[in-house]
Amino acid sequence: MRGKPSPGLRAYGVVVGTLLILPTLVVIPMSFSASEFLSFPPKGLSLVWYREFFADPVWMAAVGQSLQVAACTTVLSVVLGIMTALGLIRGRFRGKSALQVLVLSPMIMPLVVLAVGLFFVYSDWRILGSLGGLILAHTVIAYPLVYIAVSTSLQGMDQTLEQAAASLGANRWYAFRTVTLPLIAPGVLTGALFAFTTSWDELILSIFLSSPIVKTLPVVMWQQVQTELSPTLAVAATLVMVTTIVLVAAAAWVATRRKVVQP
Repeated sequence: MRGKPSPGLRAYGVVVGTLLILPTLVVIPMSFSASEFLSFPPKGLSLVWYREFFADPVWMAAVGQSLQVAACTTVLSVVLGIMTALGLIRGRFRGKSALQVLVLSPMIMPLVVLAVGLFFVYSDWRILGSLGGLILAHTVIAYPLVYIAVSTSLQGMDQTLEQAAASLGANRWYAFRTVTLPLIAPGVLTGALFAFTTSWDELILSIFLSSPIVKTLPVVMWQQVQTELSPTLAVAATLVMVTTIVLVAAAAWVATRRKVVQP
């Protein structure tokens, strides 16, 4: 499998990718429909539903809370991810493998199981339905992505650069801030983008842990599906999808650039 893939394999990949993506892209023309109901193909084109979406306080509140939760989740995930990666990659202690499995366990655990468990824990802690509780829940599933990205950067980093900084009198914090962090910055940025994307479109945890006051955009979309099928739903879906695609593409570009720059 060395070298470039064959033309047949490329064509097969393009066909499979197209079949997977096309059903998702249907919502984009539906969001420009002039009809009062969701329909495909759209009966006429109009921007009326975009104006309706951005003028609706319910949708705008959901967008604002989703951005707030995603931003806070990203910051917490980056801090925890960097600290965990430094401890597990550079540290030497018993039980390190078990701890790595524990850190990555949210990625393989069914989200509905995690949501049910957090629901009862949050009920006991009296933070169910709070913005802070939702941020903590999203951090649980987002920070392993940061850990993976940062640990990969640390493993490919030349540690002699840190040793050289230490030999010149730099303490650990100064060496990390001026040497280590700039070198692993592409990995940190990649993990941050994936963490933001994970929180931005997370639905299952948000459904279990949200409240009438705290509702993210996916939760409001889910409620709209159950009550009405207005084209504003397609507008919201387009917004979520485009944001996710842009962030994932940016993360992939950063990861590609990291591989190109590294010797």
